[in-house]
Amino acid sequence: MAEDLRREAGVVARKEQAEWERFGSRFNAIKENVERVIQGKEHEVRLALVALIAEGHVLIEDVPGVGKTMLAKAIARSIDCSFRRIQFTPDLLPSDVTGVNVFNQERGDFEFKPGAIFANIVLADEINRAGPKTQSALLESMEERQVTVDTVTYHLGTPFMVIATQNPIEHEGTYPLPEAQLDRFMMRIALGYPGTEEEMPAPARRSCSCGRRGRGPPRRAATT
Repeated sequence: MAEDLRREAGVVARKEQAEWERFGSRFNAIKENVERVIQGKEHEVRLALVALIAEGHVLIEDVPGVGKTMLAKAIARSIDCSFRRIQFTPDLLPSDVTGVNVFNQERGDFEFKPGAIFANIVLADEINRAGPKTQSALLESMEERQVTVDTVTYHLGTPFMVIATQNPIEHEGTYPLPEAQLDRFMMRIALGYPGTEEEMPAPARRSCSCGRRGRGPPRRAATT
C-alpha cells in the first residue's frame, strides 16, 4: 500500500514538473518576443508579464519617449489578443472610456456602444492628464472586470489588463492619481532611458561588434 502511494505521488510530481516546464518555456517565449522591441529592459518586461499572469494592472511612470506605449503594444501582439489605446486628455469623458447608450431610430430603443475599455489589453496613455472624474471611470473595470452603464452590467473579457502610463507630476497639465486609483495597480514601474548599446542603431551596433573582433563591416560582393 505504501509502495503504491509513493509511486502515485511520484507520478503526480512528474506531471506538475512537466506543467511548470511548459509554462516556463511559454513565458520565456513571450518575454523574448517582447524584448525584440523593448531592448535592454529585461527586468521591466518580466515584471509586466508577471502582472499579466497574476491578473493585475501596471502603472508605468516615466518621462515621454522611453517606450511605455510600445511595451503595451508588444505584449498585446505577443499574446495575440485585442488591444485598445485611450489617450487621456483634459476633455476626455467617462463615457468615452466605458461606453454609452445611443438611441437607434430603426429599432426604436437604446443600443449600447462599448467604449475603449472593452479589450484584453488596454493602454491608458498619460492617465494623469485627465481629470479625476474621467480617471474614476476605470475603477470598476480594474477591480471587478465589469462595466455598469445605466444600471446594466457588462462583463469584460479574459485576459484583461490595464497598462497605464503616467507623466511625472511636475509636468504641466497633470492631475495626481487618487489613492483609490493607485490601489488598483499591482505594480508601479519605471523604464528609464536605454543604455548606450541599446540606443545605437542596429547597423552601428554590428559595425562596433565587427571592429571589436578585428574585422571591418561586411563588404558587398563584387558583380561581374
